[in-house]
Amino acid sequence: MRERAQEEYVEYVTGRLASLRRLAFLLCGDEHRGDDVVQLTIEKLYQRWPRVSAVEHLDQYVRQMLVRTFLDERRRAWSRIGLFGATGPEPPPHAPHEAVDDRLALRAALEKVPRRQRAVLVLRYLCDLSVEETAAILGCSPGTVKSQCARGLATLRQLVGDDLQRTV
Repeated sequence: MRERAQEEYVEYVTGRLASLRRLAFLLCGDEHRGDDVVQLTIEKLYQRWPRVSAVEHLDQYVRQMLVRTFLDERRRAWSRIGLFGATGPEPPPHAPHEAVDDRLALRAALEKVPRRQRAVLVLRYLCDLSVEETAAILGCSPGTVKSQCARGLATLRQLVGDDLQRTV
């Protein structure tokens, strides 16, 4: 029985790893930090797999685990350690320069938005979740999601506007 549960766990994680990494990257803005968040999430999932595997909406549950791991990540001492001299991700070679510049400016601005607002923006607009689904993942009311979304978008518009004014 235990072997079967482990096989199910490996099968589930293998099938969802790419989408978990994408969500973590969108939240963290850094591939390596995103991988750390995914690793912590799948470790927690492994520990709870016998109970969790019976959950009706398993994908939503795991996504919620990942977002909460991201939000809790800043509380850990190692998250305050920074590597200096590290470069950002390389733009894809086939992308037009303007599109790459716009994406990099948006990514940089999203990094400056507070974490909870960033999580709301990523879940709502990049993962295309409804207000109710986002509220369920974050454990808050739909009204809180709406207000965090409005504040996050206002901050993002201000930051992107500032970046565009500096480049002109």
